[in-house]
Amino acid sequence: MTTAARTRRSRRLTTAIAAIAAAGLVATLAACSSGDADASPQGSDATAHAPELRLGYFANLTHAVALVGVDDGTFQKDLGTTKLTTQIFNAGPEAVEALFGGAIDAAFVGPNPAINAFSKSDGKAIRIVSGATSGGAQLVVRDGIDTPADLKGTTLATPQLGNTQDVALRAWLSDQGLKTSLTGGDSDVDIAPQDNSQTLDLFKAGELDGAWLPEPWASRLVIDGGAHVLVDEKDLWPNGDFVTTHLIVSTDFLDKYPATVKELIEAEYQTADWISKNDDEAKTAANAALDKLSGKSLSPEVLDRAWGNLRVTLDPIASSLQTSADHGVAAGVADKTDLHGIYDLTLLNEVLKDNGQEAVSDAGLGQST
Repeated sequence: MTTAARTRRSRRLTTAIAAIAAAGLVATLAACSSGDADASPQGSDATAHAPELRLGYFANLTHAVALVGVDDGTFQKDLGTTKLTTQIFNAGPEAVEALFGGAIDAAFVGPNPAINAFSKSDGKAIRIVSGATSGGAQLVVRDGIDTPADLKGTTLATPQLGNTQDVALRAWLSDQGLKTSLTGGDSDVDIAPQDNSQTLDLFKAGELDGAWLPEPWASRLVIDGGAHVLVDEKDLWPNGDFVTTHLIVSTDFLDKYPATVKELIEAEYQTADWISKNDDEAKTAANAALDKLSGKSLSPEVLDRAWGNLRVTLDPIASSLQTSADHGVAAGVADKTDLHGIYDLTLLNEVLKDNGQEAVSDAGLGQST
């Protein structure tokens, strides 16, 4: 690897670190000011509907429920008179920063950004109210890398410092005895957090050795960039089941407008149910939504591979959350946090019951524990 290439990577890493530090500052400030905001107003109407719901999600297949449900109008239909406004993000820390800054009310994000938001606000700012997706994340690498030992001296990408794939990669590398750094210091493997589309371009140009990415980006590197899978994250979890994406809501919004949040979850349920019963149509619909958001649809080969790697589910797979939190601590991007109270699955379980489904568990991390 040339000195110039390492310099460029170091600059990208420094920029990403600055961004996450800014997000952390916003989160800390929000925590300091949210003591009263997250308390339910005295005498508030539990049936009140918000005039607007501002929802964040990603242009990734791991956000298929949002992609399909927003695009086909299901979300707006179920929200009734509440205006749905959406915003697209590249990764979870960016979405959490927007939520802390008051720009959105709810977001589909991965486990580690939700954990960090909960931690930074002393458990006050957000609640996980539903699941969305399990699976769909892989470490894909160039030719010549076939074992963990082959990664020494390489540079790998993730979507953003502190996001779920970034944490998973750092934790896995640590388990393999390979050092990483948050500051660009001494490390066995350099990690360059950056936009997923940039990762694909740099990998194809030979400036990256691989990346730990959500779908469809892992499949794009494999199909379009000639990468191969070194680690499929599902192989690291019991029964291959872990949360990739779930729905978080501002506690303030949840307390003021539970009826609106329930309608959002109902829309999510109806969309997920349709996806489960119409697999081919669903992946085509998700691809069409990606085309509208990014200006480019996925090739049939990428779409089929990526779609087959994930599972849409409203179960937040709460049993996997503590492990994700422990990974964040081990990776050095999060402090150890008591997660009790991070879930409020009351409305989700009402929706499931209304639709003849069994309740899902919060693994003892809900509001009553």
